[in-house]
Order: sequence, then structure tokens, then C-alpha cells
Amino acid sequence: MAEKQLQNAPYFESVNKVSYNKGANNALAFKYYNPDEMIGDKTMKQHLRFSVAYWHTFTADGTDPFGAATMERPWDRFTGMDLAKARVEAAFELFEKLDVPFFAFHDRDIAPEGRTLRETNQNLDTIINMIKEYMDTSNVNLLWNTANMFTHPRFVHGAATSCNANVFAFAAAQVKKGLDTAKELGAENYVFWGGREGYETLLNTDLKLELDNLARFMHMAVDYAKEIGFTGQFLIEPKPKEPTKHQYDTDAATTIAFLKQYGLDNHFKLNLEANHATLAGHTFEHELRVARVHGLLGSVDANQGDTLLGWDTDEFPTDIYSTTLAMYEILKNGGLGSGGLNFDAKVRRASFEPVDLIEAHIAGMDAFARGLKVAHKIIEDKVFDNVIDDRYRSYKEGIGLEIVEGRANFHSLEQYIIDKEAIKNESGRQERLKSILNQYILEV
Repeated sequence: MAEKQLQNAPYFESVNKVSYNKGANNALAFKYYNPDEMIGDKTMKQHLRFSVAYWHTFTADGTDPFGAATMERPWDRFTGMDLAKARVEAAFELFEKLDVPFFAFHDRDIAPEGRTLRETNQNLDTIINMIKEYMDTSNVNLLWNTANMFTHPRFVHGAATSCNANVFAFAAAQVKKGLDTAKELGAENYVFWGGREGYETLLNTDLKLELDNLARFMHMAVDYAKEIGFTGQFLIEPKPKEPTKHQYDTDAATTIAFLKQYGLDNHFKLNLEANHATLAGHTFEHELRVARVHGLLGSVDANQGDTLLGWDTDEFPTDIYSTTLAMYEILKNGGLGSGGLNFDAKVRRASFEPVDLIEAHIAGMDAFARGLKVAHKIIEDKVFDNVIDDRYRSYKEGIGLEIVEGRANFHSLEQYIIDKEAIKNESGRQERLKSILNQYILEV
């Protein structure tokens, strides 16, 4: 627990600091996540850079479109600013008991809105000062913060892409405050998630103006960050839909195209979420690979969806197959730099006791720890590197090498192929490769 005295805590009184104990029959112990274990040249803790998401963990109440709140949170006996302060206490108690190095939040997660933006900022300042005091006496840092520009009715038509210039101005002022907050708390990144930056119908949408305005907004943020000396990494988080029907940052490829079109690719990287990938019709590893090969993989929101449900369920990640393939891409990327694995995940509505929050994070941390070990071994053994290297060997000599080196053209390719009687392909052997992957997952 943080050295600073908690006024209303402990909130997780039945839980001691969670430790690694592989053989323990104890839901409150790590079975695979050993923070000090060396994997290659880094410890697990250094590789994984776990982060707790403030919103799902401390503000979510279990409400869904068909039912009222179910979560029984001891801090909910407070209201207003007292509730905001109690959440800070609960948060740092949980951070310390899980020994996570990072946390992340939206501005409206930590403090309520006032009647004006000025009053809202005053509320924020009170809680930011409190968070700063707790950070000074703990080992947890801010992975990233962001602005909630999707909940309030003012954002019904978007924020930076709103048809209302006053909303654009409000959003700019809100992000300005967010960047000030990031600088003050030493955030390693700042995230832009355009929850309502999209459209419902093209019948009333000036698509080009909205995209141009979104780019103008991003450039303003870059300029202001330079002005105040904030050096953290800017991140954009893609999502295809929900709450809007079509969001402008649909997936990694679309977002990368936007960044390159508007000259922003030198300032931004991507914060990719597993459940957003599946909503876009991709696998998580696909999105990670696309960002990686473009040099724009920055950070990860670690969760998973339910393949039987068509919305963003934000479940805690427990699928070892998925975490292994995700860590494979992250390791191939050389790590996440200033990014991390942020648990943008929520316990199920029926998991309403406070201890469920601890157990859920343990499950996610163990799943990624196991995925890290398996992925590292696969890379160390060059299992898929050798397969891919052999599969594309025709581009290492002869006409293939001419193609790669830019020495071939349609004339030379026609001359080379025109009298050949047959082209022989080789099997892709997908089933064998999946069997090998299973073998590593089961045996490492």
C-alpha cells in the first residue's frame, strides 16, 4: 500500500499484496506472472508494463442497456468530490496490492463536471493534486491520460468533427487541460480516442470538412505539446463503430492512412485494443502486425471480446492463444517503448464484489505472462521466421531478386515467363503451423 495514509480505506481489506506462487491453490496469487523473472534481457515487469484502467475499475457500476447498477463498491457511499477522492484512495490501494507500474484515466473518470469548464477544471485540479501526492509515495506512474469527449450531450455530433464550432472549441480547451495534466503527472503518453468522431449518415455529413477539422485539431495538440514541453508519445486508438455507426479511425490501416495523409505520422503511434480489432473484423495480431510493419505500434489496450456478441464487451484477457500471438508481435516490435499493456477491461456484471477486481487483473496478468514466455521461445527458436524465410525464398535469387531490387519491369517479366509451361506452388501448411503453435503453448 502507498505510504500515504488512506482516510477511508482499506477498500480491499481481505487482500494482501499479491505475489507469485506458481503452485498455490489460491485465486489471489500469480501463477505465471513473476515480475522479476528474466525473459531474454528484460524482466517480465519490464516487458509487460501493466496498467490499470481507472474507468472500468473504479467508476463502472455494472449498468447495461437492460439493467441497473450491480457493483457493490465500498467507495460508492460517497458522492460528488468526496466520491472522487475516495476513488483515488481505492485506486492506489489496488495499484500497490497488484504491484502494477502504471495506470490510465479519462479526465471525467477522476473528477466530476461542474457548471462551466472553469469549474470542471477546478475539480480536476483538486483530484490531480491528490493523485500527485499519492504518486510521490508509491511506485506507480501514469501510462497515459485522455479526454472524455463522448459522454456529455454536447458531443452528440462529435468533438473535433462536430458540425458545431463551439463544440470544437470546447474540445480543444478540454484537451489543452488534458495535456497540462499529462505534463504535471509525468504521463508517458497521451491518447486520443474519438468515441464520437464519425458519422451516422452521409446524408447530412461533410466528410472532407470533418476529416480536415480532425487533422487541424491533432496539429493544434502537437503544437501545444511543444509549447508546454510535454514530450510523451501521442497515441490514437482505432475503433470501427459503437457508439457511432462509422468512426473515422476504423482500424489500424485506416488510421495510418489518415496520419500519413495529414502529415501526422511523425507525431502519433497507435494504441490498439483487442476487442476493437475483432469489431473491425480483424484478429488482434493482424492489427498489431499492420501497425508494427509501419513503425507505428505504440501501446495496447489489453482485453478480449466475446465472439458470440457483436459489441465491445471488454472482457479481461484470458485466451492464451491470443496473448501469445499478441506478445509475438510486441516482441518483434522491440517492445512497446513508452507504451504498455493497459487493462481496458471490466469484470462481468455478475462479478460485483470488490475482490473480483483483483482476481480479474491477476487472470489477465497471468495470461499475458504466459503468452510472453511462449512468444519469446518461438522467436528464440525462429520457428515461424524459418518458415517465412523459406516460403519467400524465390525472391532471394533470379527473377525474384530482380523484382525486389527494382530491376524488373513488365517487359523483362514477360520475357522470363512467356515460354514456361507450368508454375509449381508449395503448400502453406497452415495446419502444421497451428499444431506447432499449440505445442509451444502447451509445453513451454
